[in-house]
Amino acid sequence: MRNAAAVGMLLLAATPASAEPDAARQKELLYLLKHDCGSCHGMTLKGGLGAPLLPEILAQRRDDELLASILDGMPGTAMPPWRPLLSPDEALFLVGALRRGGLE
Repeated sequence: MRNAAAVGMLLLAATPASAEPDAARQKELLYLLKHDCGSCHGMTLKGGLGAPLLPEILAQRRDDELLASILDGMPGTAMPPWRPLLSPDEALFLVGALRRGGLE
């Protein structure tokens, strides 16, 4: 039991907490943010069918809430789940881009 716990701790320590997408994938993700997210949230992300995605609005929400919305969608709304196309690390990159004001 003690050895199993030690092995588990070693595996956790060896696993990176998150891996930022490479530069090429970041470019693809920013394109997706502008064009796919923008089709509902407005091309300037000031809102449309979906809520505004402006930094001052998102400051009221935690990262885990935003990740869940991106990856799992919002049932009962037009927000689809993006989990089939995005990894959690990629979704986290998008959250960071949105918090920075993100279309560049």
